[in-house]
Amino acid sequence: MSTDKPIDVAGVRISHPSRVVYPDDGITKGEVAAYYAAVADWILPELVNRPLSMVRCPGGTDSACFFQKHHAAKLGSSVRPIPIEEKEGGEDDYVYIRDRKGLLQLVQMNTIEFHPWGARVDKPDSPDRIVLDLDPAPGVAWTAVVEAARGIRELLEGMELASFVRTSGGKGLHVVLPFRRGPSWQAAKDFCESVADAMVARSPERYIATASKAQREGKIFIDWLRNARGATSVCNWSLRARDGAPVAMPLRWEELGKVEGGAAFGMPVALERAAGLKADPWEGMAKLQQRLPRG
Repeated sequence: MSTDKPIDVAGVRISHPSRVVYPDDGITKGEVAAYYAAVADWILPELVNRPLSMVRCPGGTDSACFFQKHHAAKLGSSVRPIPIEEKEGGEDDYVYIRDRKGLLQLVQMNTIEFHPWGARVDKPDSPDRIVLDLDPAPGVAWTAVVEAARGIRELLEGMELASFVRTSGGKGLHVVLPFRRGPSWQAAKDFCESVADAMVARSPERYIATASKAQREGKIFIDWLRNARGATSVCNWSLRARDGAPVAMPLRWEELGKVEGGAAFGMPVALERAAGLKADPWEGMAKLQQRLPRG
C-alpha cells in the first residue's frame, strides 16, 4: 500500500499524509491534521467567525512559508469568504471558518499557523480583544518575561480589567484583554500603547515600547502594534512553523510560574494537555462584559 494514500481526518480528505512537514521532528502532514482534529474543540472558539490570516507551508516548515489572508475557492467548501474594505480602498474577500470541517480543510491546504483578527466577521471594524506581545531580546531571562506579564495583569486589574495569558510558541508571552465591542480600532490601539508606555515608565531599564532593534538590547519589547485593523496574532492551540512544532498555549495565570519558556509546549505535550483538560484555561472569558476605558 502506498504510504501517500489520502486519509480521512474528521471527515476531510487529507492528501499526502506521509509528507514530512517538520523535518527535524519527523512530524508529517497527517500528524498535523490529527493534531488539529484532536484540539478542534479548544481552538475553534478562537477562530470561528473571525477573519483569519494563515501561515501555509506547502513544502514543509523548512521551506518557503507564506501568510495568506485572502479567500480562494481551492481552500475548501467550508472555508468562507467575507468581503472586507481594504485600507487602500475597494473590497477583497478575506477568509473565515465556522466549524471543524473548515479548520481541517485549511490544514489540508498546508496551513500550519492560525492568526485571527481581534474582531468578528459581522463587525470587522469593532474589535473585541487586544493582545500585548512580550518579545524578549536575546539573553533576557524567562523569569523577566513572566514578571512582565504579571506586571501588565496588575496594571489592568487596577482598571478593573481581567486579562488572560498564553505562551506565544516562540520566545515570549501574550497578554490578551477581551472587552465589549464598541471602541474603534484606533481607540483599541491607543489603549494598548498607553499600557505599554505605562510599563516602560515604571521600568525603563527593563521594557521598551518602540520597535527599534538598536535600543532593545537586554529589554523586553512590549509589542502593542498588533492591534491595528487587519493586524493579527497567533491564536491558542495553533502550531508554529518552527523547529520543535511548538504550540501557542493558553494558561491559567496560576500555571505561569511552572512554564519554562514560550515554546515549552511541543505538539505531543499539547495533545496530552488537551486530552487531560477538564475546563478551558481561559474559562469565563466569553462571558466577560468588561468595557475598554475611554481615552
